[in-house]
Amino acid sequence: MAQAALDRTDLHLLAELQRAGRLTNAELAERVHLSASACLRRVQRLEREGVVAGYRAEVDPERVGLGLQAFVRVQLEKHGSAPVERFAAAVEAWDEVVACHALTGDMDYLLHVVVRDLEHFSRFLLDRLLNESGVADVNSSFVLRTVKRFGGLPLARE
Repeated sequence: MAQAALDRTDLHLLAELQRAGRLTNAELAERVHLSASACLRRVQRLEREGVVAGYRAEVDPERVGLGLQAFVRVQLEKHGSAPVERFAAAVEAWDEVVACHALTGDMDYLLHVVVRDLEHFSRFLLDRLLNESGVADVNSSFVLRTVKRFGGLPLARE
């Protein structure tokens, strides 16, 4: 997919939307020093081009009963297209996995798992992940505390 041509104003718009996605168009326009109509046209273009991929609420996991997070490294037994597709389909179906990344190195995937507690994690690990055919090895690390949350992409301004 081709990279969109973004100018300094586009990057400023994106940075403001990442910081506060519920701004009104008028508030956003004021922050980036545009008229409301010009701001709206730019945001609509960024949405249409897929630069703005969506809008969502940031939910505090602990306040909704999801008090345990883990990063789980997964190694597959086989790396052909069928086992990889089967694993990817399984990951998509597991609500506990909030992110999954294919890796270089000795492990194949890194899963970010969010669950209620250790019992929930144990059930996820034993009943789903290890039960999934094709998983050779897993290695889990639990989050003790979060030092920095995802706050948006580092959008360099020209």
